[in-house]
Amino acid sequence: MGGKSENKANYFDKLKGLLEAYNSIFIVEVDNVSSQQMHEIRQALRSKGVVLMGKNTMVRRALKTFIPDSPEYERLLPHVKGNVGFVFTNDDLKEVRDIILANKVAAPARAGALAPADVWVPAGNTGMEPGKTSFFQALGVPTKIARGTIEITTDLKLVEAGSKVGPSEATLLNMLNISPFTYGMGISQVYDQGQSFPPSVLDVGEEQLLKTLSQAIATIATISLALNFPTLPSVLHSVVNSYKKVLAVAISTEITWPEIEELKDRIANPDAYASAAPAAAASGGAAAPAEAEKKDESEEEDEDEEGFGGLFHINRMYDRLPGLWLGLRLMYLKKGAHRSSAGQLNLSRRLRIKFQASTCE
Repeated sequence: MGGKSENKANYFDKLKGLLEAYNSIFIVEVDNVSSQQMHEIRQALRSKGVVLMGKNTMVRRALKTFIPDSPEYERLLPHVKGNVGFVFTNDDLKEVRDIILANKVAAPARAGALAPADVWVPAGNTGMEPGKTSFFQALGVPTKIARGTIEITTDLKLVEAGSKVGPSEATLLNMLNISPFTYGMGISQVYDQGQSFPPSVLDVGEEQLLKTLSQAIATIATISLALNFPTLPSVLHSVVNSYKKVLAVAISTEITWPEIEELKDRIANPDAYASAAPAAAASGGAAAPAEAEKKDESEEEDEDEEGFGGLFHINRMYDRLPGLWLGLRLMYLKKGAHRSSAGQLNLSRRLRIKFQASTCE
């Protein structure tokens, strides 16, 4: 009894030490994995990870004793079932996963074993004497006699995935020297820094993540604009739309400020700017390629920044806010000049507070 208690305590200490030393864990299935395969996998993972096996009851008991101090270990408990083990690592998860899955060994079919995949018998000459024809016929394998030997005429699915291999099927596959199955470690779950997820998540690339995130931010911006509920992704669009409205009002009225004077002048005197354009083009002919190149570069930068619903445009957006705020104040002062100065001050404060809240939401 003393020896068992000591072994149990040593295992608890070893598991606790590995959990503290490594951030990531692969929960691996080891059905039909031989001791030689385990040895080869341990060698392949040397300096990259540590393999730890143990009885499920002991592993669960150890984890339950660690949970009060480290509640995140509770996420491991549901996956400690069946013939499983742990692979601890601090290296790149995809690289370690590939090492684990690369170690596969072909194995002959055994009677009573579950087929992990469909088993096919290919067409062709078997080299067997005609006396064994009845054995093939009993299994429904189409054959003919060719040059004194048995020949399988068509490909045949002998065993379906998930079904048990019968004694006759196992005998036939061994007679044909077919090893249909490959056995090795399989990964059932990945635990990384307190989070548990299926191994398929490791196949999600950075490009796909960015695309999904961009779509999500664009959706948030669209919904926010439709509901008139300011959020960070929508604030740029809200400010730009508001500025467009301010420009439209300013152009159709006498309200003005320095930033809009040139635009009003262009609308009032289009001929002056149209005649100036050819002269500018002629005088700047030598500099045109360089300017075009700079324009292309700036357009590329704009395109890069306009991703994620224009979220990364926000820094540049604040450069435009003084002009927008000045326009809003001029519009209010011109339309509400008959109001008292106290009323103007209160409304101005309310506008500023509301605007700041919408941009910081």
